[in-house]
Amino acid sequence: MAPRARGRIVTLTSDVGAAYSAQMKAVLARSIDIGRVVELAHDLPAHGVAEAAFLLRAMARGFPPGTVHVAVVDPGVGGQRAALVIECADGSLLVGPDNGLLVPLAEALGHPRAYALAPRAGVNRGRVGTTFDGRDLFAPVAARLARGARPARLGRRVRPVRLSLPTARRTFEGGQGEVVHVDRFGNLITDLPTDWVPPGTERLRARLPGGRRIVPWVASYDALPPRSLGAIGSSFGTVELFVREGRATDRLSARTGTTVAIDWTARGRRGRIGK
Repeated sequence: MAPRARGRIVTLTSDVGAAYSAQMKAVLARSIDIGRVVELAHDLPAHGVAEAAFLLRAMARGFPPGTVHVAVVDPGVGGQRAALVIECADGSLLVGPDNGLLVPLAEALGHPRAYALAPRAGVNRGRVGTTFDGRDLFAPVAARLARGARPARLGRRVRPVRLSLPTARRTFEGGQGEVVHVDRFGNLITDLPTDWVPPGTERLRARLPGGRRIVPWVASYDALPPRSLGAIGSSFGTVELFVREGRATDRLSARTGTTVAIDWTARGRRGRIGK
């Protein structure tokens, strides 16, 4: 059962930065307990809907049942895309644009039911222009939901735009996938599950468009000397390529969407050692 309305937590996630996110928080502060507002991130890659969806799922799925999650990465703001609230099995509510951003989190939380918000469902009376639905639509709607409004009263039932995040596949010698996130340290987070790497593995062969590298498979960053290239199990549960105290994204000329093949049966084969 969802918590009492005024006890709901509201999370905020966006690519809009501090100046704009503060305005969203101000809208919430006028009508709900601001101590219940948790800002997850406002520095997501601009317009990067798929990467943001991956991060939103990772950041938000651990919150208590009944949380209201507001997410704004919205390159289509002011256009024809719908605005959504999605109700999930545990009573959590997701608010944001209908561009696929919310769907991976909604599916992780289970049994999502999506509603396209009516034009005036929660529009801020101080609306200025058409470029900031985070402040003028999504934040007011989130406040209404936190106070107990029912999603079905705010719009009509719809099928949301689907966004399928990249999924790695197994190969004869390892796995093939892609970089799904570059973190602030320049580490390359892939979609290859860490538990695919067999116990006892000491090295991996990583193949990227820029070439092949044989890299150490380690349990901690300090297992390698500074500026060395290696691979590790990331906090996302997937293989991560890193440069200790450096930036793997620069070393490997890779970014979000770069294809990666990992071979963990490459022991003893020739290859360029990552350093």
